[in-house]
Amino acid sequence: MFLTLGITLAYGLKIHFTLSFFGVLSGFLLLSVFYFIPKRQFQNRIWFGFAAYISMIGLGIFTYTIHDQKNSSKHYSKVSDLKKGTANAITFKIRERLKPSAYYDKYIIDLIKVDDESVIGKSLLNIKKDTIQNNYNIDDVLLIYSEFKIIPNLLNPNQFNYKAYLEKQYIYHQLVVDEHSILTLRSQQNSLFGYAERFRQKINRKLKTYSFKSDELSIINALLLGQRQDMDQSVYNSYANAGAIHILAVSGLHVGIILFILNVILKPIEHIKHGRTIKITSILLLLWSFAIIAGLSASVTRAVTMFSVVAIAINLKRTTNIYNTLAISVFILLLFKPMFLFDVGFQMSYLAVLSIVSIQPLIYKLWRPKWRITNYFWQILTVTIAAQMGVVPISLYYFHQFPGLFFVSNLAIIPFLGLILGFGIIVIVLALFDILPSAIADTYGTIIGGMNDLVSWVSEQEQFLFRNISFELPQLISCYLLVLAFTLLWKAPNYKRLMFLLISLLLTQGAWFYSTNKNSKNTFVIFHKSRYTMISQQSNSTLRVYDNLDSIATLNDKVITNYDIGHFITSIERDSLQSVYQFQNKTILVIDSLGVYNVKRFQPDYVLLRNSPQINMERLIDSIQPQLIIADGSNYKSYVNRWKATCTKRKLPFHHTGEKGAFILNK
Repeated sequence: MFLTLGITLAYGLKIHFTLSFFGVLSGFLLLSVFYFIPKRQFQNRIWFGFAAYISMIGLGIFTYTIHDQKNSSKHYSKVSDLKKGTANAITFKIRERLKPSAYYDKYIIDLIKVDDESVIGKSLLNIKKDTIQNNYNIDDVLLIYSEFKIIPNLLNPNQFNYKAYLEKQYIYHQLVVDEHSILTLRSQQNSLFGYAERFRQKINRKLKTYSFKSDELSIINALLLGQRQDMDQSVYNSYANAGAIHILAVSGLHVGIILFILNVILKPIEHIKHGRTIKITSILLLLWSFAIIAGLSASVTRAVTMFSVVAIAINLKRTTNIYNTLAISVFILLLFKPMFLFDVGFQMSYLAVLSIVSIQPLIYKLWRPKWRITNYFWQILTVTIAAQMGVVPISLYYFHQFPGLFFVSNLAIIPFLGLILGFGIIVIVLALFDILPSAIADTYGTIIGGMNDLVSWVSEQEQFLFRNISFELPQLISCYLLVLAFTLLWKAPNYKRLMFLLISLLLTQGAWFYSTNKNSKNTFVIFHKSRYTMISQQSNSTLRVYDNLDSIATLNDKVITNYDIGHFITSIERDSLQSVYQFQNKTILVIDSLGVYNVKRFQPDYVLLRNSPQINMERLIDSIQPQLIIADGSNYKSYVNRWKATCTKRKLPFHHTGEKGAFILNK
């Protein structure tokens, strides 16, 4: 807990590397002093525990700073020739292939050189899609001539913060290039990740010779190889809406099955000299080889680390405590990957496992079925319910939706998931050796297709999918306190635990009242929406929206949905755009493409320019004398740049929603 506290402090405060180094050194010196002195005096004192906590906080801070390449003098951001708007010759290596967008193929890259200077650091590479596509592989070394672009900030309230998400992976800039402007210097795999990528490609080439459909291949890649980049968005959404997305993430269940298979296959090795040592070494090597092939995602790394500890304990014939095992795996992972702490998959996987081991035995005791098959499905159901109790609060916090039929998809799939995974491993091995019978491939494809159809049917039951649920950090913390208090009271009822539960209930109510009242206010917002104008006025929990969106754009719009979720809106009313808005004591004049305005009757405080009106900005400023000029996303960039230059010349504030984000007035 104190290691994670140190990582969190380092992330929030951006502590310098030198300070963190001397901090952790001082912490461990203090720990040594308070260890040896009481040991000589045969006395236990509180100071050793205190020093241990301080040391772990210092270690967390140091772990974060040492992994952040930005602290190094060789980081690309410290190159003297690196200036905004200036292109450089950039040499880099492909590190990871991401899911492509509608317009770009996306990669995470390791920088090697900027011009002639050797550098380190990571960046996001966006390659514009063209008619001729050349997908690059991991470890390919490429050369481009481009400029480093800052990743855009949030433009609208409650929007997903992509910039903060990338910063948690130590990515601070992006590169945007055309396909024809890329020069390949070297194209060969020479790292573990490169060899793993080549192995995955070989598996896919072999599987594509059979009659697998594209959706079936994408599920096989997700289930067995941990790769979801090529999965169709509709398939992904079906699994998410059905509450079965965890099935597609290589996690504890997958690794546990592999560990069981390896234990059975390698058991004869125990009979030779040093057989037990050879067996455990082989198991660990094979488990981590699988983790590398699966891309070392947060979920698979967590699972393999945890089961590595379990495997060692089993082969040493030691009893294991699941809480200690989880703690060891968290500690080891965060020492090597401190930013895993902020990874959603990492958080959800550990919360799910903690909930299963803590709550599932309590639910299971409520009913003891007599029949073995009934007992098996009852165990699956209790595990599913326990896991959901652990992940629902954090799922609501990040995704704001809850699949009501999660137990249906889980009960239908999880009992057979072990067979599906085992069958899949056999299919891949046989395909690699070119001895996979078509009948077996067709059978496996039918099973995967049936699983997809079932998940699709569950996800289509819209009445059981609860979307757009407002949920903030106070609710998240209070809900987990409530789950903890309820579990403790259920395990061993007593007066103190009852009081803890009642206090948790009060805190949960207080969190809801706080968030609702905090967000129930009067606000006027001019959103940024490319090619459109969108304005809203919030009065407590009611939102009136003025826009010129067509029916299709309205259906696909996420701007108002995000605002609705983030501000606990209960009622939304839509209206057409107006030429004048009044908010509190401020008047906002809207000038559209006609460029017509009449200010004889009133003097507006702000002017909103929309749909690229052809106006004389000098004349407008002289006649209206506004306090501020606003340009939204419906204007041409050339017009916006011209207006901005005029306002700068006249020393008049200018707000472009495409640069500064939505314009917001609060009461």
